[in-house]
Amino acid sequence: MGGALGVAPLVSVIIPVYNGEGYLAEALVSAVRQDYGPKEIIVVDDGSTDGSREVARSFGPCLNLASQENCGTGAARNRGVELAKGSLLTFLDQDDVWSEEKLSRQVEALVNDQEVQVVFSHVEQFCSPDMPSDFQNRLSFDSSPVPGFLPSSMMIRREAFERVGPFETEWQIGEWANWYGRYQQVGLKTRILPETLVRRRLHKGNKGIQLREFRSEYLEIVRAAVQRRKLTEIVKASANRVRRTKR
Repeated sequence: MGGALGVAPLVSVIIPVYNGEGYLAEALVSAVRQDYGPKEIIVVDDGSTDGSREVARSFGPCLNLASQENCGTGAARNRGVELAKGSLLTFLDQDDVWSEEKLSRQVEALVNDQEVQVVFSHVEQFCSPDMPSDFQNRLSFDSSPVPGFLPSSMMIRREAFERVGPFETEWQIGEWANWYGRYQQVGLKTRILPETLVRRRLHKGNKGIQLREFRSEYLEIVRAAVQRRKLTEIVKASANRVRRTKR
């Protein structure tokens, strides 16, 4: 793999964890068994009170484990970015699973087209085997593969991530929606791979299910995005007026 990224660019895999011992091992196995190298796997434990750290430690030196007080998923992802050495960044949620070729396919896409800054893949959702059947019956979801605009599906060049900025940490469940809205406004060239490279686990502990009282955050995020868009339009209009005046 050649190009401006060089041969076999280092990929930093960032995994934020909070009380995820039930599914973390499966997620870590899917990261360790990637058919791509070189890679570094960074697990950031966000103040877990269960056995998450022990699960991570059981993988030995094939991953780096960092710990912090409980500050939220956004803060844990940001810590991982700070520790990362790779030119390419990718994120894996503690309960999701990657196919073995996830990294290699996305690196290939970025190396082959230097203008592409971000790569997503398709994602399929599945009910965790430990989910009670009565709870499954109340869920409405499509198990067909769909374009996955999710953290676990994304690979991004470090400089592109820095253009968007870090994850904001005041949100309980909306840190990704907020970041994704800012990413869209930056206008990075993006590619969506047709392959299904991520399996997103649905279970009773999903943050969106456990923290339903915080769903109003999404309305606040939409309002903030509208305000940013209006401000951008004002700045552009002002710049155009200045250019016309100088003519």
